[in-house]
Amino acid sequence: MIVGLGIAVIYTMGSIVDLLFNTIWDNPDWDSWSRIFEIDWLNWKLFVVAPMWLLVLLISIIAIWIGYSMLTTPAPVPLEELEEELAAEEEKSEE
Repeated sequence: MIVGLGIAVIYTMGSIVDLLFNTIWDNPDWDSWSRIFEIDWLNWKLFVVAPMWLLVLLISIIAIWIGYSMLTTPAPVPLEELEEELAAEEEKSEE
């Protein structure tokens, strides 16, 4: 679970956030939100980084889900105890 969270955060910072800082927010001429239409939204880097980021994020979410379920699931009952319970139930049903 912790590994999934770490991968999601590190990959997000290294891919999407880095791309945004280098392409969109790096322009010192920005003085208003009206310049958002001047961004090259058809940049090839966006089409490569965004799907890969979504794929890594999906895999990280699955890893987090598996880790959480492993942490919250109680330990199984030992086989010896199950055999004793089954033997006790069989004795009761025979009587």
